[in-house]
Amino acid sequence: MGEGMVMTLDRDTLILIKPDFLDPAFPDTHFYCWHCALIEGVLVSFPALQTRLNIVRIEWLKPRQQVIQLIGEENQSLPVLIFARDVPEQSGARCFNGRQFVADKDDILQALSSRHGIPAPHP
Repeated sequence: MGEGMVMTLDRDTLILIKPDFLDPAFPDTHFYCWHCALIEGVLVSFPALQTRLNIVRIEWLKPRQQVIQLIGEENQSLPVLIFARDVPEQSGARCFNGRQFVADKDDILQALSSRHGIPAPHP
């Protein structure tokens, strides 16, 4: 979801951080978000998810305007799974302006299993 890209909320939306970013607090070191990398691995393992979800990859640097517009400034932690507008109330989900979402990696994995039919992560 780059600047100006239109995204529909008629299906769940997964927002991830693009890998290979710099953090000014650690000059000259490139990083990836390991929680996002975990979710990327699940997407590769279950390619049907890519047709069931809006998948958005954004830059690491804050403020993350695309996220703020959807779920508020206080909810910029990624990865995040934002549920489609017509989804019944989800256990454990947070809410912003009527949009439900989960931002914990384990909650995201559980929601991908329960809502999109992939196997559950092994405990």
